[in-house]
Amino acid sequence: MEKEQKACYKAHCLVLPFPTQGHVNPMLQFSKRLERKGLKVTLVATQSFHKLSSSPSTSITLESISDGYDEGGMAAAESIDAYLDSFREVGSKTLTGLIEKLSDSGHKVDCIVYDAFMPWPLEVAKRFGIVGVTFFTQSCAVDNIYYNVQQGLLKVPCTNESEIVLPGLSVPLQASDMPSFVSVPAQYPAFFRMVVDQFSNVGKADLILCNTFYELEVEEVDWMAKLWPLRTIGPTIPSMYLDKRHEDDNEYGFSLFKPNSDAYMNWLKERPKWSVAYVSFGSLAELGAEQMEELARGLKKSNIYFLWVVREKEATKLPKGFVKEISERGMVVSWCHQLEVLQHEAVGCFVTHCGWNSTLEALSLGVPMVSVPQWTDQSTNAKYIMDVWKMGLKARADEKGIVRQEEISNCVREILEGETGKEIQKNALKWKELARKAVDEGGSSDRNIDEFIAKLVQH
Repeated sequence: MEKEQKACYKAHCLVLPFPTQGHVNPMLQFSKRLERKGLKVTLVATQSFHKLSSSPSTSITLESISDGYDEGGMAAAESIDAYLDSFREVGSKTLTGLIEKLSDSGHKVDCIVYDAFMPWPLEVAKRFGIVGVTFFTQSCAVDNIYYNVQQGLLKVPCTNESEIVLPGLSVPLQASDMPSFVSVPAQYPAFFRMVVDQFSNVGKADLILCNTFYELEVEEVDWMAKLWPLRTIGPTIPSMYLDKRHEDDNEYGFSLFKPNSDAYMNWLKERPKWSVAYVSFGSLAELGAEQMEELARGLKKSNIYFLWVVREKEATKLPKGFVKEISERGMVVSWCHQLEVLQHEAVGCFVTHCGWNSTLEALSLGVPMVSVPQWTDQSTNAKYIMDVWKMGLKARADEKGIVRQEEISNCVREILEGETGKEIQKNALKWKELARKAVDEGGSSDRNIDEFIAKLVQH
């Protein structure tokens, strides 16, 4: 029976992301690419994540394991450390049970592709004698920094006033360009441990995959590939926004929020080409009240059209009467389909926190960025956006860490109307084409996925 069922596919992969939207969606997109190339894929999320998010419309099989907090996930845990410890212990047991269940039902698992944020699935894979593949959801540049910390080559907290030159990075960094878990690790001890522990057993993995594309991070990828069998497979963005080979792939799938797309898409249709600044800080970042007010005043002061995503729980931080004041030039929404907005011809600028997914989306759709990084990897991404890829401007914060309204206004206007903006727009179109080529047939990421599948089938 098992042989008959397996004849329908080349191999069976379990894909196990860290349970946040920004990690699940890229790994779901990767799963879709594997499935189209003949693999059976089972995406495994925690029970708590399944309960909090909408079910995606996808042919990918969905299964769940437990993190020990089935009713609330990380938010229900006593601390982040407690959550991560519970996820490791309970997750290992329930993942083991799932693999046994699938095997008993005629769907033997050949490979586990697991999020680098949780290295323990590799131990489960080794116990079953199946292939274990690490999946990095952040840039190679950021992964490189964390590896140097793990090896003791970069001391933390990073407070150097001089430039920091690390092997394998294409640009020197200041302390302020470092991920927040490195520059101020004492503020995020559990997350610091998590990002450093990504490398605790990486040398034992059969393959390392990274959600980037080779042409974007040549020096970073080449350096890391000397250490491990690393391959780039990104950008993990729905096909209809990149290579357009798969008409049914036009959205990620999982979402914690539900937008009213008719209202903002109709609003965009009425705006001139390249005239709108789209403003969004992702699904996790929370701006302080002072920063929120400065951003609001800066957008109003710029006198340009803008579409601003303010999540419902953040809306109380907006200045009183702001939505009414800006109704002629601006629109505030609680959530939106970001790819749909970025692809719209009216959008000429993206004011972003520089999360890696948002950065890849802007690169892939050719939209210049104004970087307003908040935490985690975002400061490093912002550095690369401005100084390496020349895809945007970084809005400079003052001594209090606040980006003031004048800075917001100046950066947005420069990109939409200035000479620097014209050069950035040219670069944006260059990266858009390179991203498309990477995932299209025969591109660098497409070839790497084919190579992964070929090795898996031979295993």
